[in-house]
Amino acid sequence: MKPLIAAVMIFLSALAGAVEAERIAGVEVPARGSFAGHELKLKGAGVREQWFMDIYVGGLYLPESMAEAAAREIIESDQPMAIRLMIVSGMITSAKLKEATMEGLNKSMDGDIEPIKAQVERFLAGFDEEIAEGDQFDIVHDPAKGVLVYKNGVDQGIVAEGELFKRAVFGIWLSDDPVQSGLKEGMLGQ
Repeated sequence: MKPLIAAVMIFLSALAGAVEAERIAGVEVPARGSFAGHELKLKGAGVREQWFMDIYVGGLYLPESMAEAAAREIIESDQPMAIRLMIVSGMITSAKLKEATMEGLNKSMDGDIEPIKAQVERFLAGFDEEIAEGDQFDIVHDPAKGVLVYKNGVDQGIVAEGELFKRAVFGIWLSDDPVQSGLKEGMLGQ
């Protein structure tokens, strides 16, 4: 009897996890994920649009303890967190993603990226390889290491340390002047 109960419990847990996942722009955004060894929960997700086209789906993952956190608290926090970008357009290229990331960093830093210039160069190297529809990037803040970049689950060897840099990167999507306000609202689960 115990094995049957255990099997039912596993099935119900899997079903509950599937119900929590979000489907946005044809992409299933998992409700939970493991990022650089940190188990995180989806706070929310949204679509980055440009010229009436969906470019990527972005999901914000946080520790359970930050489920009710506001944007400013998230940016300022030194807890593990991640942003997952799922490319949904074949129009995105490495050069375009780097350019858009630079624009977002400039907005996040009020036009002065000089204090984080070295980290920016390392971070942008995470987008060197050509990008295709279906690619997935995880931008992870690991408090012990810094900001890490994964492409399709593969560590890109990028470590950009420093609290100011972390705030700038997460500020691309969550600052008072984000890359797109609708995407920010979606990532915050609003």
